[in-house]
Amino acid sequence: MLGAMSNPFPISDDEVIDVAPPKRTRWRRWVIAAAVLLFVVLSRSLSIYVSVLWFGSLGYSAVYWYVFKLKAGLFLIFLLLTIGILRGAFLILERTFASDAFAPRTIMLNDQPVEFSPARFIRPLAWVVSVMFGLFYGIAMKGNWQDFALYFNQSTTTQADPIFQKPLGFYLFSLPIYDEISSWLLTLTFIVLCASLFFFLLTAPQRVLKSARSLSSGSAFAAISSALVAFLLAVSWQTYLSRFPYLWTDHQTFSGVTYTEANYLLPALLFVSFALILGAALSLVNAFTKKGLRLLLLALAIPIAVYIVGVVIVPTYVNSFIVKPNELGRETPYIEHNINWTRRAFGLEQIELREFEAENSVEALNLSANRATLENIRLWDWHALQDTLKQIQTIRTYYDFPDVDVDRYSFAGQTRQVMLAAREIDVEKLPESSRNWINEKLIYTHGYGLTMNTANEFTPEGMPRFLVSNMPIETRTQGITITRPQIYFGQKTDTDVYVNTAQKEFDFPQGEANTYTTYEGTGGIKIGGRLRRMLLAWALNDLSKLPFSDDVTSESRVLIRRSIKEIVNGVAPFLIYDNDPYMVVSKEGRLFWLLDAFTESSRFPYSRHHAVGGNRINYIRNSVKVVIDAYNGSVAFYVFDAQDPLMATYRATFPTLFQDASAMPPDLRSHVRYPETLIRVQGEVYGVYHTQNPKIFFQREDVWSVANQLGRDGQDKNQSQPIDPYYVLMQLPGEQVSSEFVLILPFTPASRNNMIGWMAGRSDGDNYGKLLVYNFPQSRLIEGPLQIEARIDQNAELSAQFSLWNQQGSRVLRGHLLVVPIGRSLLYVEPVYLQAVRSPMPELRLVVLAIQERVGYGKSFDEAMTHLFGEAGKTPSQPVSGPPKDDVDETAMKPAPSPPSGENIQQLITKAVQEFEDYQRLTSQGKLAEAGQKLEQHKRTLEELKRVGGKQ
Repeated sequence: MLGAMSNPFPISDDEVIDVAPPKRTRWRRWVIAAAVLLFVVLSRSLSIYVSVLWFGSLGYSAVYWYVFKLKAGLFLIFLLLTIGILRGAFLILERTFASDAFAPRTIMLNDQPVEFSPARFIRPLAWVVSVMFGLFYGIAMKGNWQDFALYFNQSTTTQADPIFQKPLGFYLFSLPIYDEISSWLLTLTFIVLCASLFFFLLTAPQRVLKSARSLSSGSAFAAISSALVAFLLAVSWQTYLSRFPYLWTDHQTFSGVTYTEANYLLPALLFVSFALILGAALSLVNAFTKKGLRLLLLALAIPIAVYIVGVVIVPTYVNSFIVKPNELGRETPYIEHNINWTRRAFGLEQIELREFEAENSVEALNLSANRATLENIRLWDWHALQDTLKQIQTIRTYYDFPDVDVDRYSFAGQTRQVMLAAREIDVEKLPESSRNWINEKLIYTHGYGLTMNTANEFTPEGMPRFLVSNMPIETRTQGITITRPQIYFGQKTDTDVYVNTAQKEFDFPQGEANTYTTYEGTGGIKIGGRLRRMLLAWALNDLSKLPFSDDVTSESRVLIRRSIKEIVNGVAPFLIYDNDPYMVVSKEGRLFWLLDAFTESSRFPYSRHHAVGGNRINYIRNSVKVVIDAYNGSVAFYVFDAQDPLMATYRATFPTLFQDASAMPPDLRSHVRYPETLIRVQGEVYGVYHTQNPKIFFQREDVWSVANQLGRDGQDKNQSQPIDPYYVLMQLPGEQVSSEFVLILPFTPASRNNMIGWMAGRSDGDNYGKLLVYNFPQSRLIEGPLQIEARIDQNAELSAQFSLWNQQGSRVLRGHLLVVPIGRSLLYVEPVYLQAVRSPMPELRLVVLAIQERVGYGKSFDEAMTHLFGEAGKTPSQPVSGPPKDDVDETAMKPAPSPPSGENIQQLITKAVQEFEDYQRLTSQGKLAEAGQKLEQHKRTLEELKRVGGKQ
């Protein structure tokens, strides 16, 4: 088009058009670019400076500098290597094709011949591509610093996989690095190969004009052959490494290498790798002999043919006509590998199996010998308790209880199961008129205290029976004191604050007045001199306030990264953390957070993958317990599984970060517990891998699943949900210890509701971390949670009471059903709460107990025990208070006695008339509850009247 257009203003040969921008414009662009670069560098440097200060405040500067140096080294090494390899290859190609590729060309522009030199564009493009990929791989490899740290510091492992006989460390530490480097080299060689083809096509018109036997044509094929050599070698290494992931590939029935893969596919991939090396050798020969295209095609054809025959055709035939007709017989050894290695990967090989009779008799419960267990059965659901606490213990709207946790404490020599909730501050809930910088940054800086209540007691009003509550802290037992109730670091404390300032910090409300305090801890970063203040203000985006505040002095401190998750992920991001940190009160009265940390992998040989926290893993260990001081923010990592190879490698990498479990203070050690996250995934795995018989495993004849219960508040009540693991303070069957803190998970057969067994994770003393499984006899049907729920629903008295409560401006909330092993039997426990429609404050109103043959209930646990077991169910200990009698319909709670047989029809008619009149009177007076009771009595009288009339 341009060539065909006429030029109304022809340019003479002497005229030159300068299309370059003016010098002033060019300088302005360079200045802007330099300013942007300087801003980025300063911002990044400032971020590093603040991180150095923060790590130093925690005492982990060595951890930061190791990671920083490793990241910087990886970035620079792969940046420079990538740029050097690509630019060097491009330079060789440029020189090889220089005579043809860079020869000036003439093109027509506005009917004028213009000389065009490709060199002006190709050379800058080569630099752009080299730098771009250099930055990409520098950043990518820097992000993979954890893999390199494990590789450089890997611990020695002796276990070898059954297929390749490689040690476990090869898959956990070495293979990830080999894969990353292989992928990097494959990309670079592919780019170089594409570049050689580009130059080849670019110079094709020039070569056509020359002799076919010219040096130029031979050099072109030599360049392509050389690039192909590098590419085929990279593909060969990638193919060799691609064999190993078959060890953890999930199949429909089992995971790991199958019969076909072990005997045909994996050897074929090795042959493909050798064929690729042979193809590279042929390409290298072609590079020197310059034979042309035939030898290159042969170099490609050989590995492709080997791949099609060995990887596609043969394995497909073997799998279809040899394995499938006799699959169990062929796959048995590989199924055994999968069972053994999966159990090992999830810590199931050390499970202790015990038999549990689950008898139906009352005598099997052995109530008198299990009083400690009965007195600690948890009646408070954490959701219900959390809603109640938010109504009666927040005191002010800006306080919150993010979570409720279960733990055990000793009082006067007796261990009790309790529930704790930390009272944290949420500045987002401050009144709008109070939302200013001074309030949010200097005054409202911390939460205050906690609540602690017994897990099984409640007041006559249906409220928790507190051991610790209110502000200031009030304790109702001599077994616990709190000397540092302030919570500066927690689950909701996610804002930066300045402490030890001229402003007094709000501590807690007290009547019409407020109590104030000043931070006396060592946490956070000291503000220091004017330069540090300015740098901190810039880093914290607080330039408009911090530099000019008279309240913030050089001795003040700024507390940053106050969220528990932010602290631990900042210090040790290579660990996986539980979602449920819980608070512990130390012997000295200080508050600490305990958090479980895990090591995980998805490369464990012959282990099946399971979903944990959004990740697909096939190896997990609860190797670390993290302790965080709620006042100072100091953090300590204690190793509880020294046998974990991943943990051993991390300890070698960061020797100053981890401590032995024995170094944990005893008062904190007594509160460690088996993690719910761990037993949940172990239960899921054990449901399939509890059987070690390959035939039963293959045919899925004995698959278990976690027991289900109906959905609770906030869930679909018509859909069953897996039961969450729950903590119980109990005497384990077969143990001499009167009570210990265990985590229980019940099982049912897959797609059935009867119970088949239960798993217990132990938490106390030397038994910590041990896993027990109690198997039920298969000759009898043991009712599961859903079946017990159905029996509760079918109970006429309970159903009537629930219906009545749901019609009085309130609603019934049924708590989680707990299955508690006691003696040689099972006790099912379900709390029932009453919640007003207009108030989110549940009150515990009823306790329902069940055994295999009957259901009992009462306004307190003692009353429910008496109802279920008679005199044998009465506890000699102090009775537990229940809700007021006036709130429970006694008529609905007890079976109504039948009218005396001597009553005649006239008496029944008179009674029915009187009941109906009473019903009308109560309705007119607005006493709907009593009216409903009277109506139920009236219905029963009419039924009796019908029965007596029928007999006469």
